[in-house]
Amino acid sequence: MAFSFVKMHGLGNDFVVIDARAGGVPALDNDLIRALADRRRGIGCDQVILISPPEVDGAARVRFWNPDGGEAGACGNGTRCVAALLLSETGHGALRLETESGILGAAAAGDGLIVVDMGRPRLDWQDIPLAERMDTRVLDLRLGPIDAPVLIGPSAVNMGNPHCVFFVDNIAAHDLAKIGPMVEHHPLFPERANVSLAHVEGPRRIRLRVWERGAGITQACGTAACAVVVAAARKGFAERRADVVLDGGTLGVDWRESDDHVLLTGPVAVSFSGMVEPEHLLPGSLS
Repeated sequence: MAFSFVKMHGLGNDFVVIDARAGGVPALDNDLIRALADRRRGIGCDQVILISPPEVDGAARVRFWNPDGGEAGACGNGTRCVAALLLSETGHGALRLETESGILGAAAAGDGLIVVDMGRPRLDWQDIPLAERMDTRVLDLRLGPIDAPVLIGPSAVNMGNPHCVFFVDNIAAHDLAKIGPMVEHHPLFPERANVSLAHVEGPRRIRLRVWERGAGITQACGTAACAVVVAAARKGFAERRADVVLDGGTLGVDWRESDDHVLLTGPVAVSFSGMVEPEHLLPGSLS
């Protein structure tokens, strides 16, 4: 059964977006998700996104899957991409989307930017979740030799998915491709973790690189951008509103004091659209 898709990205953080509101889309099992996300044999993406009819209250229900087939509770840039599609479809200036992490509001912010309200960050150890009670501002976690650790004391924030943030003086001095999987699968994180290296360049500017669980290093990550501003503000490193500079570009984050919600702002783009036949992607399709 062939179905349509739209390939979109937010600062190079790319998605295969599938609209199932009118039906005609097969069940997205792990095999199909991995096949769609495969950059050599499929369409290729950091996440697969499914849009379906709302169940409670909103314009649509949205689900996210990582390239390994695991479902993600939230995706900031993916939410912004879906919001852009639906806003252009309806002509409205704002909408609400249902996600696994709750109902998120989104709106056009002018100049092609989309802002999404990612809700309140979860900061208690059991909400990250961590395997044991710990101060989430400074985790008891060290990487490297016992007598000379390379990285120590990261912060943890849940923005719909768990994040572990290391603040460093020089991001380039650390091998994120090596550190990322080590921390993602660390016993301290029973649901795995997204892993970030952050350098605070000023009270309103943070440089960030991200390893996403189930995806690896990505050009940008919206929930990681939110998490780093929250973590930096809690530690007194930066203000609650800052620009986060990722490999793919800059996102604006505002941890609003009035209600503790985190607002994420940035551009989105459509790369291309098309039709895909799942049977052509799965192993043995030509046998």
